[in-house]
Amino acid sequence: MKLLQSLLFGLSVFSATSFGYGQTADYSQFKTDDEENNIEIFKQTSPSVVNITNSRLVRSYYSLNPQEVPQGSGTGFVWSKEGYIVTNFHVVQQAERVTVTMQNGTTYDATAVGADPDKDLAVLKIDAPGEDLVPVRPGDSSLLEVGRKVIAIGNPFGLDTTMTVGVVSALGREIDSVSRRKIGDVIQTDAAINPGNSGGPLLNSLGQLIGVNTAIYSPSGASSGIGFAIPVNTVKRVVPELIAYGRVQTPVLGIVQIPQADYYRQLWGIDGVIVMDVVDGSDPARMGMRGLSRSQRGTIQLGDVIVDIGGKPVRNENDYADIMEQYKQGDIVKVQTRRDNRLLEYDIKLQAPTRSR
Repeated sequence: MKLLQSLLFGLSVFSATSFGYGQTADYSQFKTDDEENNIEIFKQTSPSVVNITNSRLVRSYYSLNPQEVPQGSGTGFVWSKEGYIVTNFHVVQQAERVTVTMQNGTTYDATAVGADPDKDLAVLKIDAPGEDLVPVRPGDSSLLEVGRKVIAIGNPFGLDTTMTVGVVSALGREIDSVSRRKIGDVIQTDAAINPGNSGGPLLNSLGQLIGVNTAIYSPSGASSGIGFAIPVNTVKRVVPELIAYGRVQTPVLGIVQIPQADYYRQLWGIDGVIVMDVVDGSDPARMGMRGLSRSQRGTIQLGDVIVDIGGKPVRNENDYADIMEQYKQGDIVKVQTRRDNRLLEYDIKLQAPTRSR
C-alpha cells in the first residue's frame, strides 16, 4: 500500500512540474522544437496564401439579366511583388470572373495572365500595393526525400488559412492533368488536403515552397491521407513562361500528330508517335519525313513513326511532350523514326511555337 501511495505521489509531482525542474509548466511559454517550427512557418507563409473564387454569368429562365453565379473556390499564393498569383488551372477553368482575397480580408478582381492545362498551373494578376504582397520563397524539390516533413496551407471547404502537417509519402508519382496528359515527378503526401486546398503551397521545414497542392485520391472526396502536389522545380520552369508569353514555350518539331493516337497504336500494334503530316517549310518536310498516306485501294498507310528523340525512347505522346519540354527554340535534335521496318534518322532544328496571347 505504501508503495502504491509513493508511486501516485511521484506521478502527481511529475505532472505538476516541468520535466523535473521543480517549477509548474507554463503552456503559453513551452513549445517543442517541432511546434516552434510549425508556428514559425505558418506566421511566415500564411500572408502569402490567398483565397480564390471563380464565377460565371448565367441567364436565368425568367430573366434576361445575367446573374453572377459562384462556380467554386480554391487557393493560390503570391509569386512576386508585381501582383502575380499562382494557382491550379482547374481552380479558374471556365471562370468569367476571378476574385482574390488576401489574408487581411481585402478582395481584388484578378486578370488571367497565362495557363498550362498540361501541368494544371495558372497565373493571375491583381493590382495590389507591393507592400501588401508577401511572395513565397521557392525551394528545390529535387532535394526531397520520403519521410521529410511538409506543411500545407490552404482554404479547405472555404475555411480560410488552414494548416495541415504531414510527410513526403512518395516521390515520382504520375497523375492526370485537366488535359489528360500525365504530370510527372509529382509529390505524394499524407498532409490532409481537401477540396479548396487546390492551388495552395506545400512547404518544407524551412518554409520554402516545394510543391503546389493539386489533387487528392479519395473515394469520398475528402482527405484520405493521399494527396499530390506539382513539384516546385516544374513550377519554377513554367510560371516565368506563363508570365512572359501566356503559355509554355515548348518548341515544335514541325509535324502534325494523329488524334486518338492510342487507338491507332493499338490497332497497328506499334509504339511511338505517329506522324500524321509534316508542316510545309519545316525541317521534317525538307528532309523527307512522311505522314500518313492513302493507297490506291483506299487503305491508310503509315509513314514515319517517331521512336526516339535525343537518345530517349518515345513510346507515346506523353513521352514526346516530356522530352520536347527539355529543349528550346533553335536546338538541333536527332530524331529517329521507323518506316516500313527501317530506322531513319533526322537532325532537326526546333522552331518556336505559334504565339498566342
